[in-house]
Amino acid sequence: MKKRVVITGMGVITSLGKSIDDYWNSLKEGKCGISSISRFDTTDLTTKVASQIEDFDPSEFIDKKDARRMDRYNQFALAAAGIAVEDTGLDLEAVDKNRMGVLVGSGIGGIETLEQQHLTLMERGVKRVSPFFIPMMIANMASGRIAIRFGAKGFNEAVVTACATSTNAIGDAFKVIQRGDADIMISGGSEASLTSLSFAGFCSMKAMSTNEDPLKACRPFDAQRDGFIMGEGAGIFVIEEYGHAVKRGARIYAEIVGYGCTCDAYHITAPAEGGEGAARCMKIAIEDSGVNPEDIGYINAHGTSTPPNDKNETFAIKSVFGDHAYKLAVSSTKSMTGHLLGAAGSIEAVASVMALREGFVPPTINYNNPDPDCDLDYVPNKGRNADINYALTNSLGFGGHNATLCLKKYEDA
Repeated sequence: MKKRVVITGMGVITSLGKSIDDYWNSLKEGKCGISSISRFDTTDLTTKVASQIEDFDPSEFIDKKDARRMDRYNQFALAAAGIAVEDTGLDLEAVDKNRMGVLVGSGIGGIETLEQQHLTLMERGVKRVSPFFIPMMIANMASGRIAIRFGAKGFNEAVVTACATSTNAIGDAFKVIQRGDADIMISGGSEASLTSLSFAGFCSMKAMSTNEDPLKACRPFDAQRDGFIMGEGAGIFVIEEYGHAVKRGARIYAEIVGYGCTCDAYHITAPAEGGEGAARCMKIAIEDSGVNPEDIGYINAHGTSTPPNDKNETFAIKSVFGDHAYKLAVSSTKSMTGHLLGAAGSIEAVASVMALREGFVPPTINYNNPDPDCDLDYVPNKGRNADINYALTNSLGFGGHNATLCLKKYEDA
């Protein structure tokens, strides 16, 4: 028999806040966390704005000595995990650590460290490369360090599926608990890829917006959208087996009831025509949850603000839901947060959980010019109250990776 899985803790590090309340209130109010880049010179780059975190001090969350031995993505992950674990009220001394695991991913990992250490190699030679270079850079180290921090000795993995990473991580952690291999999982994603090399790569692909107005550059589903805006940060969940959570009197945010995971098997960067892979992914998540498509009231879309993604994701939603697609609220919170790549799905799952919990759907800001190919209700510019019991959150990544979570509003029995 499948075990029930509930969310008992959440933590975020974003440009819109470093607490759930600050982040969620900013989304509700339609605030934009995108600004002109200050961390590196953008003179020769076509994209000059990003969702950057200006006020992050790792020493608020991590020992200073340890922080110096971590890439920024690792610092974000540990900070968000600390917030999430504290949020649960868990007595870590009473927890069976062998039944507590970690599954946290990053789409790119420690690219800032890679750039810095390569420069050191070129300018100062082999012997000046840091002995911490490799453990600072590799994408599994967030999972490793979180496990060390909290003594989690159970299931431990890292997911790397580009922009689907953290949704896959949460979904896989959900399945670990559902099948009985853990009681508690710390899961999500972290990304810190606002670097000159990363930007140069995405600019060369012509994937990012060239709009220099930070407050208007990210416009998902709008006819004038011209590319995504990169962001940084982390989102971490603590999820538990339902009986374990109830026994300790935990506060429960929501229940995870379904998970879909597919691949387009089509192209390294472009989505399959008509959103075929995304449609199958949503169908699997809905079937896994045991609910009907008509029960879904809200979709937090991948909604990147790129012409191909938004059109094909819209086609996918219509393929899955038919006439009900026009009754759904569909919004892209990336319009406010930018695209956190491997961490995008986790902070969007937080938004979906809060939408269920508070009965409020966050908006898609900067939606001013309707696109005939994107004709759904994207909650334009202003959020609204909505009585929803089930929500989907989609993440679609380079390589054709698709991941969808189905979340259920939690009500005390």
